Amino acid sequence: MSLEDLIAQADARGLAASGLACSDRCVSLLVDDDELLRPLWAHLVDDSDWSESLEKVRAALDAADPASGSGADEAAGLARRMLLTAPAERSGAALREWADACSLASLRLHRLLDPADPAEPSEGALTAGSDEAVRGADGAEEAPPLVAAELGRQIVVLQLLAEHGPQGLRRAVDVSGEGRRVLRAVVSRRARGRG
Repeated sequence: MSLEDLIAQADARGLAASGLACSDRCVSLLVDDDELLRPLWAHLVDDSDWSESLEKVRAALDAADPASGSGADEAAGLARRMLLTAPAERSGAALREWADACSLASLRLHRLLDPADPAEPSEGALTAGSDEAVRGADGAEEAPPLVAAELGRQIVVLQLLAEHGPQGLRRAVDVSGEGRRVLRAVVSRRARGRG
């Protein structure tokens, strides 16, 4: 099943987990705190209101400087928008739109940082359409490695929630942590290469 299909079929908890997982993998471009989003994950476990915790996350992002000197300015902007646009109410069309937007933003962010992708943002190859196409049935075949890996993580998170409900959240957090470590290593290598 394609990522697009999984997003279309996900329930509210799955959509929230999908958007949060994308944000969790990318937040290291903004802050060094791996625990920043942990309270939001906890709200998904007990299905409680996350609006207050979401405001605290946004305040922490406002106080943080995005990664500088890493060549990741646009990527950091995408990561920031994911969290700034998260809906306080975890239901309805706004949640589905957010999960979908986070999926696309995360794929674009990974494309921007992928060392195997020779395209530069100014060449026009990094359009939303190319990231949209990756989410289709055969999209991973054409994607650069970092993007393909992110696509796989997004699919796994949605499958975990669809198959295991709240019990799948623990594994979803692990998948996001793994992706965050990979992205941090890529950014570190880029910084060393340009430094």
